[in-house]
Amino acid sequence: AAAMLRSLRRRWDGYKYRFVPWLALNLRRKRRTLRYVPESSQDKIISDEDVFETLLKIFKALFINDLSRQAHILALLPEIRCKYMELVTVEQKQSEVNSCNHQSQLVFSPEEILFNTLGFSITRDRSSLVSAGTGVFVTKGFVPKGTLVSMYPGTVYRKHEPIFFQSLGNPFIFRCIDGILIDGNDRGLSRSVYRSCSRRDQLGPFQMSDESWLTSALQNPLAVGQYVNNCSHEKAANVCYQEFDVPEYFPVELKQYLPNIVYSHEIDSHLRCVVLVTLRDIKQGEELFSNYYTVVS
Repeated sequence: AAAMLRSLRRRWDGYKYRFVPWLALNLRRKRRTLRYVPESSQDKIISDEDVFETLLKIFKALFINDLSRQAHILALLPEIRCKYMELVTVEQKQSEVNSCNHQSQLVFSPEEILFNTLGFSITRDRSSLVSAGTGVFVTKGFVPKGTLVSMYPGTVYRKHEPIFFQSLGNPFIFRCIDGILIDGNDRGLSRSVYRSCSRRDQLGPFQMSDESWLTSALQNPLAVGQYVNNCSHEKAANVCYQEFDVPEYFPVELKQYLPNIVYSHEIDSHLRCVVLVTLRDIKQGEELFSNYYTVVS
């Protein structure tokens, strides 16, 4: 019996990867996952440098706002500690100039940090489209054209990695240009896989990814991109997807805010992220709509 089970396991290990093209089963029902771009260059609405700088800016602000929880990290990185202590001192001086409140450190919500840093805040709410379920809205501020407004969270799968069971009935799987898949489902098996991979890759106090997007209490307020609905005849797309590979020099202390993790830690490659970039100016109260089929360049 044991030998038979081992034989079946070997057969399954060699066969399961044939299930990776799950689109064949979901093509008609899950067209939201398809995206066709003629050339990779047309996927860049803004430069990778702009994406990097925006993420760095908001993540640093989140880190400083949550500095009391970062004691273990700062203890291991004294040079990083000095840098952030200087930034905190500068912010406190600016706060004293602009406000009568002289508390040692003001603590804001992640949504407030997003607004204070980038000039807008977003949130999940009931979509303005009938039967569309949850959508994403700009709740405060103004978002100029060409701005990184959200991120698509989830587990990152390479072409050969098994995702069949996670894909069943799952409308949150995003397909990148090169065939990489990102599972942005925050429930069921997808949720368990993400948490397992995230905790697998944790290095002592250093978290390599953000798990909070699986909950209602987001540490990274941008990580709601999987709930952006598809455009319609009445609602034109105002954001588009853009792929971004996280560079090796991304600050290790800020990786705790990245809402993506690779399924296999044995693959030596850059972490793939997908951000949403505005195609026009977006005002307070507007819902975000993307195009699941193409990227507008």
